[in-house]
Amino acid sequence: MVLGILSSVPHWLATMIIGAMPIFELRGAIPIALWTYGMHPATAYLFAVTGNMLPVVPLLLYLEPVSKYLRRYALFDKFFSWLFGRTHRNHSQRFEKYGTLALTLFVAVPLPVTGAWTGCAAAFVFGIQFRHALLAILAGVLIAGFIVSAVTLTGISILDLL
Repeated sequence: MVLGILSSVPHWLATMIIGAMPIFELRGAIPIALWTYGMHPATAYLFAVTGNMLPVVPLLLYLEPVSKYLRRYALFDKFFSWLFGRTHRNHSQRFEKYGTLALTLFVAVPLPVTGAWTGCAAAFVFGIQFRHALLAILAGVLIAGFIVSAVTLTGISILDLL
């Protein structure tokens, strides 16, 4: 469906758009760029990483004010309390021990729910400063892009690696 919607868009732009989407990110953009669009691996990597990083700055800047605004409503307050509690329970030891390195590694793992979007949420929840979060997420996205490119080009299933 996404490819159908993007069929009239230039391939480089479609790769960036897919890379920016929270469900796909570069984990979807790179294989599509290589297999469907036939892009050169370096070009696919560049556009997918760029697209993946596009929402990072707005997310890092606006997650806190938006969540504060939404918490005025009971449903959102309940959701954010659940989200923050769950995140702290599941990841606080790693983030306290390793700091921004944990954020980098979290984003770098090319599995569902570990990309830049979730990394922004984790940075917000753990109070990582904007500059440190941005650099950690960028490093994670660069690493993830390399891993996804290598796996896609070699034809290895990510499930085989687990």
